Amino acid sequence: MIQYLDNISHKDSKNFFLIAGPCIIEGEDMALRIAEKVITITDKYNIPYIFKGSFKKANRSRVDSFTSIGEEKSLEILKKVGETFNIPTTTDIHENEHAALAAQYVDVLQIPAFLVRQTDLLVAAAKTGKCVTLKKGQFLSPEAMKFAVQKVTDSDNQKVAIIERGNSFGYTDLIVDYRGIPTMREYAPVILDVTHSLQQPNQNSGVTGGRPELIETVAKAGIAVGADGLFIETHPTPETALSDGANMLRLDLLEDLLQKLTRIRESIL
Repeated sequence: MIQYLDNISHKDSKNFFLIAGPCIIEGEDMALRIAEKVITITDKYNIPYIFKGSFKKANRSRVDSFTSIGEEKSLEILKKVGETFNIPTTTDIHENEHAALAAQYVDVLQIPAFLVRQTDLLVAAAKTGKCVTLKKGQFLSPEAMKFAVQKVTDSDNQKVAIIERGNSFGYTDLIVDYRGIPTMREYAPVILDVTHSLQQPNQNSGVTGGRPELIETVAKAGIAVGADGLFIETHPTPETALSDGANMLRLDLLEDLLQKLTRIRESIL
């Protein structure tokens, strides 16, 4: 899996790899600007990079929450980002038919945490032949992810990874149990979703909150315990983002963070 990701991102690196981009595709210009900025940083530190952007948000707190600028339009933008910068791209899928659709535009299909037990969805993603990333449900133990991985591999697809995104802690918070990372690495490479791990869901306002001031802390710990990759949603102005702005990293803070994380990675190899 890691070799596959390195191959599609044209890197020969012993570093962790990075999945990063906006929560949702808001427009072509912004997507291209974010990708270009991240590439200049990841190239500098020899970090394999995959651009992320949702083409549609199906899991929203309220019916009036933003969901998409248009499914096909968003997928075309993801394709253009990949072709423009010669990098792999990823998006999350929510329905069985989304697997074949999104596979025409992106390199990696992501299964959302709330849907990771949906067998038909996992099999549909696996059957595309694309790399599949499985977000661990907030309600699942690390050990339970063995069976989600097996659903992909039993569908003749060995290109699978797990994304840790925190466990439910009470009704309105999440916490990362770092003991789960080495456990899940026995089943597949593990990516730590730093920004979603800092969400504060189920707020009375109906808008998910977050703790972005802890992004560096969580990311450092993830690299220190051996995460193979990091997932970081980033935006030039998170306060104006159309989705998940409360927990995203401001784009101009990314380089300083990745420089520190690269040093930690070097120290533990």
